[in-house]
Amino acid sequence: MRNLFIKTSILSALLLSTGSCNFFTLENAIDPNNPSLQSVAQNATRNQIQSLITGLEFRHRAHVFTVTAAFGCFGREIWYLNASDPRWQTDWLGQGGRTRLESQFAVGPAYDAPYQTIRQGHVILQAIKNTNSVNEQEKLAISGFVKTIQAYQFMIVANGQYKNGIRMDVADELNPGPFIPYEEALTRINALLNEANEELGRAGTGNFPFRLTAGFTANGFGTIPALRRLNRAIAARLAIYRQDWQGALNALRESFMDIEGDLDAGPTYVYGLPPDQFNPLFFVLDAPTNTLIVVHPSLISDALPGDLRVERKFHRRRSPVIVTTDNIPLAGEWQDKRYASNTSPIKYLRNEELVLIYAEANAHLGNTAESVRAINRIRSAAGLPAYSGATTRDALINEILFQRRYSLWCEPWGHRWIDARRYNRLNQIPVQLDQGSVFTQLERPIAESNWEILKGR
Repeated sequence: MRNLFIKTSILSALLLSTGSCNFFTLENAIDPNNPSLQSVAQNATRNQIQSLITGLEFRHRAHVFTVTAAFGCFGREIWYLNASDPRWQTDWLGQGGRTRLESQFAVGPAYDAPYQTIRQGHVILQAIKNTNSVNEQEKLAISGFVKTIQAYQFMIVANGQYKNGIRMDVADELNPGPFIPYEEALTRINALLNEANEELGRAGTGNFPFRLTAGFTANGFGTIPALRRLNRAIAARLAIYRQDWQGALNALRESFMDIEGDLDAGPTYVYGLPPDQFNPLFFVLDAPTNTLIVVHPSLISDALPGDLRVERKFHRRRSPVIVTTDNIPLAGEWQDKRYASNTSPIKYLRNEELVLIYAEANAHLGNTAESVRAINRIRSAAGLPAYSGATTRDALINEILFQRRYSLWCEPWGHRWIDARRYNRLNQIPVQLDQGSVFTQLERPIAESNWEILKGR
């Protein structure tokens, strides 16, 4: 298992990085064609560490299609129509009386991919601990970066599993720690983010000491201070899940949030031509296909007149995609048009989300004027008039959730589903057209349940 993990990690790094024969210089490899953990666990070279860091970036994006598509279906942001296999509709939409994802159909990467990324991070942390090829300040930078990515990935698993709880102690894959409740997991993820931020704070103020992809560097996140701002942005997202409203504002002050700035600013997942991967959310406009992510019809019917987000994000097809499951026809008339090509990058945390977090936290804390100011920044960017509704907390939250529905539509997280759940509004998700149901959480993977049974024998 360990040999396979490192082999995959090294391959992942090569897919994202510029080629160099140095990447294959792996000392102490038992099999040079299948480098083992021993080759990086002791005295890892800078090239090996670079390879592992780039591999971490590769894994960081591995969840994107499953989490975006599955969670998006649960929250009825989208339908993923696929005529070749009806389970994409019946299972993900809870048709035919399904109230649980009992089959675990096609949702494995929402669990496996984040944990593989977290495990990759542990390999890097072990490698830098036992080498002299990087100095102490560089080790702090690497450790802070790795733990920031790990925290982000833990949040994916936690939000998928919810009340099932998750494992946090997974450094030793043969002796993982117990499942801990959702709330405790969020607290520990917050501690991990704080630890990462503290380490980055002691790592200096220059560039990150190893090469990062354009997903970071081209978007202004190639320096250590910028990575700290990203860390705090992730912490702000986490804080609203914890209902820590003041903590959200504190994190935002140290993040890259800028109410008057570019709402699209933020890091990206980057994609490229083979041997890299294509953008998994890109679909050719008006392609004659019956396999397509389509905009849920409620997004069109509920949109406010003149909302530019509809024009910018949604494309009305010349002919709809129609797929019938359980004798229920689903018609996809609109599709995503955010990506120009199959190599377009995907934003995964944008300034627009941070402004909405700012609005939400202030609404809960009674800072009405600031909440409305942030709401109006979002409405103005969408071509909408200023907010004129009530300014009670509940009214502001209703408005903020509505704006999040359009601003964060189909972004790699499943915001609508999670938002509805954290405000006890899952029953407000529209299921009339597909006659399905809305899940509260994913099922715990069978392999995990079996592990718990077998380890006691």
